[in-house]
Amino acid sequence: MAKKTIDNIQVAGKRVLVRVDFNVPMKDGKITNDKRIVAALPTIKKLIADGGKVILCSHLGKPKNGPEEKFSLAPVAVRLSELLGQPVVFANDDEVVGENAKAAVAAMKDGDVVLLQNTRFRKEETKNVETFSKELASLADCFVSDAFGSCHRAHCSTAGVTEFLSPNVAGYLIGKELSVMGKALENAERPFVAILGGAKIEDKLNVINNLMEKVDTLIIGGGMAFTFLKAKGYEIGKSLLDETKIDYCKDMMKKAQEKGVKLLLPIDTVCVPEFTFDPAVPTTVCDADKIPADLEGCDIGPKTQELFAAAVKAAKTVIWNGPMGVFENPTLAKGTLAVAQAMADSDAVTIIGGGDSAAAVEQMGLGDKMTHISTGGGASLEYLEGKVLPGVAALDEA
Repeated sequence: MAKKTIDNIQVAGKRVLVRVDFNVPMKDGKITNDKRIVAALPTIKKLIADGGKVILCSHLGKPKNGPEEKFSLAPVAVRLSELLGQPVVFANDDEVVGENAKAAVAAMKDGDVVLLQNTRFRKEETKNVETFSKELASLADCFVSDAFGSCHRAHCSTAGVTEFLSPNVAGYLIGKELSVMGKALENAERPFVAILGGAKIEDKLNVINNLMEKVDTLIIGGGMAFTFLKAKGYEIGKSLLDETKIDYCKDMMKKAQEKGVKLLLPIDTVCVPEFTFDPAVPTTVCDADKIPADLEGCDIGPKTQELFAAAVKAAKTVIWNGPMGVFENPTLAKGTLAVAQAMADSDAVTIIGGGDSAAAVEQMGLGDKMTHISTGGGASLEYLEGKVLPGVAALDEA
């Protein structure tokens, strides 16, 4: 899925519409974490340096009924101009492409930056309605996509707009996602190990199926592991179970055997009387095949931590998506930490597939030890499933 990037186009004197991901957490009108704005800086700075007129667009939150002040991108414009060290003109139109936006774009000089209002202030955005795509496109000469976290959605600002602009290329963030994750999925250095966790097995059905075709070892932890354990005939107590997926788990275990894929499941588990976020909860370590009827497995146990860490240590490529337990509770986060630490200590290419795993790794201060942390939870999951991402498919081939 090699795509053209901003390094393949000339932007001097051109108006460049850039879809970024400024969907930042806010509290009382203040940005509480500017990581996503910082992540977009290399692309924005490159376009400024090359003499482009940079027109940025993004969504923020989920406005239900059109424009809402609390979802305005105004605070983002302020923070971005601080980070860039130059003014960012905020085009504050509820209709996004309104008089302010048109006037601001008309007045741009090479290297200027304009930020449009929240694209989701227009209901057409999420329905990919052609009229809004055309309006966005009317502001620009070409399009750069750098919001991987929104690429799995066919919206006006991620896909629709490409029908009316050319060239359509990837920014540095998406370029990195596609090269690192793409190489891992299509041409990984082996042994290739994938680690899947999280609560619900139904969220990962297609991911398990797709990865089974590609990996040497598949590790399954988190709440979803208990349905596999049940499928093996084990007693799992009050642990999370999806009865409708027991046959699926049996099929996957059989498929692993046929394909020569090593499938690793927990051999011991940290159990609690009741699911809780209270760190003072009493814990018992039980063998994974004999969890008492009155206990619930909420993390992988010490033997499993060693087993999973050894598989990571032997790997040349590791992809991880989903925590090993209730990582929000420090008492039940040891399994997730052990996997994160094993990846941090490894010489392998280590890829974190966004979402909770990314949050866990950042929370544990191990982010800088990973080769790549995906910026899109849902998008990276669909990418691991082997799905075509509309916002990526719409970009020009390299």
